[in-house]
Amino acid sequence: MNVNSEQNNKVYLCGTIVSKAEFSHEVFGEGFYEFFVRVNRLSGQADTLPVTISERLMTPEMQVGQTLCALGQFRSYNKLEGGRSRLMLTVFVREVLSQAPSANPNSVVLSGYICKPPVYRTTPFNREIADLLIAVNRSYNKSDYIPAIAWGRNARFVSKMEVGDRVVLSGRIQSREYQKKQADESFVTMTAYEVSISKLALYDEFSPFDIDEEFALFTRPHAEHSHADKL
Repeated sequence: MNVNSEQNNKVYLCGTIVSKAEFSHEVFGEGFYEFFVRVNRLSGQADTLPVTISERLMTPEMQVGQTLCALGQFRSYNKLEGGRSRLMLTVFVREVLSQAPSANPNSVVLSGYICKPPVYRTTPFNREIADLLIAVNRSYNKSDYIPAIAWGRNARFVSKMEVGDRVVLSGRIQSREYQKKQADESFVTMTAYEVSISKLALYDEFSPFDIDEEFALFTRPHAEHSHADKL
């Protein structure tokens, strides 16, 4: 199966809007706004995720407390903070759905290239974890750099990968708080966003990994489309 630039990066998200929309930037006269959406997990916990949406897709109903169901892509961009460049991540909405097509409110499928050596480790409770950074190509000769985390046997599989290997994976986007030490020895609470991997394969070996099946939910009607594709 050919995996083109539009198939490389697909997200389905359905959750509750928890912040007011704020203007982010403008591209060729088209304004984009940012807000946060809270998506519940089956465990009862929740992920609060950043969303970027075109003014063309904004509606008066997109208010705090309302539900947003959307299709899009998990994207990255660099932002200068304190004179340093920081990798920022957001769910870029491409279609707004009038109804939820899936019982799973948080799904992502990516196809990309390992761009840093994976970091394998075990927790004090002997749980295996591997961190990886994936470069995902998209239109306009751009790439998104997406951090991901694998667990258990997936972590062992990832630990053997090399920079340049092409992978296909599915999972969910998660938010995670951590403490970052400052120059004055104080700590600041930060939030990291990453893909928690549930299924993973090398691109050349992914015959059992059917992207069309993973994203059958994307063939639903009743969607409003945006033609904007730049951050």
